[in-house]
Amino acid sequence: MVTPPEIEAQILRYYHAERWTIGTIAQQLHVHHSVVRRVLAQAGLPRIGRTPRPSMIDPYLPLIRQTLATFPTLTASRLFAMMHERGYRGSPSHFRHLITLHRPRRPTEAYLRLRSLCGEEAQVDWGHFGHLQIGRARRPLMAFVMVLSYSRQIFLRFFPDARIESFLRGHVGAFTAWGGVPRVLLYDNLRSAVLERRGDAIRFHPGLLEFAGHYRFEPRPVAVARGNEKGRVERAIRYVRGSFFAARRFSGIGDLNEQAEDWCHGLAADRRCPDEPERTVREVFADEASRLLPLPDNPIPLLEQVAVKVGKTPYVRFDLNDYSVPHTHVRRTLTVLADTHEVRIVDGAHALTCHPRSYDKGGQIEKPEHIDALLADKRAARQRRATDRLAQAVPASRQLLLRAAERGTNLGAITMGLIRLLERYDAAELQIAVLDALERDVPHPNAVRLALERRREQRGALPPVALQLPASLQSRDAPVQPHALDSYDQLKDSDDE
Repeated sequence: MVTPPEIEAQILRYYHAERWTIGTIAQQLHVHHSVVRRVLAQAGLPRIGRTPRPSMIDPYLPLIRQTLATFPTLTASRLFAMMHERGYRGSPSHFRHLITLHRPRRPTEAYLRLRSLCGEEAQVDWGHFGHLQIGRARRPLMAFVMVLSYSRQIFLRFFPDARIESFLRGHVGAFTAWGGVPRVLLYDNLRSAVLERRGDAIRFHPGLLEFAGHYRFEPRPVAVARGNEKGRVERAIRYVRGSFFAARRFSGIGDLNEQAEDWCHGLAADRRCPDEPERTVREVFADEASRLLPLPDNPIPLLEQVAVKVGKTPYVRFDLNDYSVPHTHVRRTLTVLADTHEVRIVDGAHALTCHPRSYDKGGQIEKPEHIDALLADKRAARQRRATDRLAQAVPASRQLLLRAAERGTNLGAITMGLIRLLERYDAAELQIAVLDALERDVPHPNAVRLALERRREQRGALPPVALQLPASLQSRDAPVQPHALDSYDQLKDSDDE
């Protein structure tokens, strides 16, 4: 709380001119005695009155100051034990209070206000914004933030990870949005940028160095524990948290990035520029955009490249999910090339297949032709394939099959019956119907079918119609070539003879 100037003047006059004591001044002016002491200490005038009484710690102060000068972080309890061995018999709590008065203070460091040239520098950093639930996977929600040091123009994009590929994709997005490249990019000690640092010796990530050479900018790390050198991007991240992300609703990471792009070109660009308060960030950036380095003609491909080994089953594991490959390539080492939308699997220079990328966990992304080719090659796998497909789509079917096995029922017939229901009904509806059959303790496809029909009638929906007839019925409609009847006439003539 700030003391009014007139009160401070009265305290000084009563103390030095009228020789009032601190307690009398506090009582007459209706202020706390600590306020009076603070005003007198800030005035810097010699205190008038009784001389302070000698303290028990006075003979030990030279040794205490010398010890604290050598060991500034030595605890007060350890100092008390040292002084107690030398004859000090004061209270430990009062001793700790006195030590706080004599402990050397760390000198406060002053910082210069850093300014950069137009189009010269940008600052880069990651921001952690909690986690994002995608299906069964809980992934970190990371915000890539790049801000131009001169105009304070912000680029913001969210990723479900902080890999080097996502880090570089954020760079490309910022360069494309700004239509140019700054000459210097400042980085903190990010794992995406700096692999190792010992003093002034720095080992950058080789992918970042190759990327910097392609786009012709200089990667430059800030000094350790020097937050002022990249304060612009740190303030930008705080601004993103408070002005953009707080209480924001979004349906997915794609929707969130669309909203972030609108925010960067709208509200964030219309704020006042700190270095030129009379102009907005948008106006200052219009001057800076022409000073940026031009973009290269050929953008560098940013693909995640991972060597994977195919086991007994025709799947490769990549980023918590399984992707199908031709069964002829089991027991081999293949290469996965992935971007944000698709996963390509190659064998050397030969592309085997391509799948849409999934950010779920434990999913099976497959192409029907891969499985059909395997079934045609190995008929014995048909039953196991049906069971696997059923277990992936309807998890409760495993419990139903277990109960059916305990009763000695034909599991093959039950599996095929459930597969036929899965082809006609939605997997979520079939899951609810199987749970209903388990609750009624009737582990049979007929009970599942009745539960599906009950739910359909409650919704008032039409019965599902199979899009394709079974093979046994399709064969009945096959065209038949009629037999010529002339042969029967020949048989009749031979009988007459």
